[in-house]
Amino acid sequence: MSERLREFRAFRERMNKRILDAQNLNINRFFNLDGAAYKPGACDELTKEFAGLSASMVLRCDDCIAYHVIRCKECGATDEQIIEIFNVGLIVGGSIVIPHLRRAMALLDELNAESGRAGK
Repeated sequence: MSERLREFRAFRERMNKRILDAQNLNINRFFNLDGAAYKPGACDELTKEFAGLSASMVLRCDDCIAYHVIRCKECGATDEQIIEIFNVGLIVGGSIVIPHLRRAMALLDELNAESGRAGK
């Protein structure tokens, strides 16, 4: 795993723990709802991750985009599927999404390089 990905994951985990340890009822409820929203139901996990990725692109949240790209790959998404979701986010969000699309594509390349599946 690259240093950047290791740092991203470590920071996310550390700060999520810190936030949850503060024991704010509403924040903890929100975190629980967020986690539950991506569990399989009428839609499978990957479909929900695709929805999260597209929404995150439209909202231009690089941390969220990174999280969902990683989760999409973990759920078995192909690059072709992820790139189609990038396109949906771009179409809905417009040209202002392009810088985020660049970083998302770079992350996808990084994930593929780490797994030895360049462009798969």
